[in-house]
Amino acid sequence: MEFFLPMIPPTVTHQDKDLRAWVGKDGRVRTVLHDSERLKDAKAKFRAHLAKYRPEKPIAPRVPVRLLVKWLFPAGDKHRDGERMTDKPDTENLNKALVDCMTALDFWADDAQVVSEIIEKFWANTPGIYIRVDILQEEK
Repeated sequence: MEFFLPMIPPTVTHQDKDLRAWVGKDGRVRTVLHDSERLKDAKAKFRAHLAKYRPEKPIAPRVPVRLLVKWLFPAGDKHRDGERMTDKPDTENLNKALVDCMTALDFWADDAQVVSEIIEKFWANTPGIYIRVDILQEEK
């Protein structure tokens, strides 16, 4: 399956966390990391766009998947359409929240099925996220 999510891609990554700390009844300090508001907003944006392409049923457990994702950021005046983007965020950090949302929307049974990822970033006149999911055949 393949599709394009027309949007200005969020640049927040799964590492954008807020820390909450409090003193428990026993006097010990407790801390919890949770998604920042920016990350929550980005995930909501992903879910809203991905929901249109949600499969009727997830790819069966243990079926290997290759995921190709092209992040297309607005080119503006400083970059040309199709130019590779070498600025932050890093591709692996950028992709984690998207994959988590795809897992939550049942694109596959478990994100461990994604055995191959190709992640690219470009400047583009038409911003968005291109996604292709390929089911891989087991080699014999």
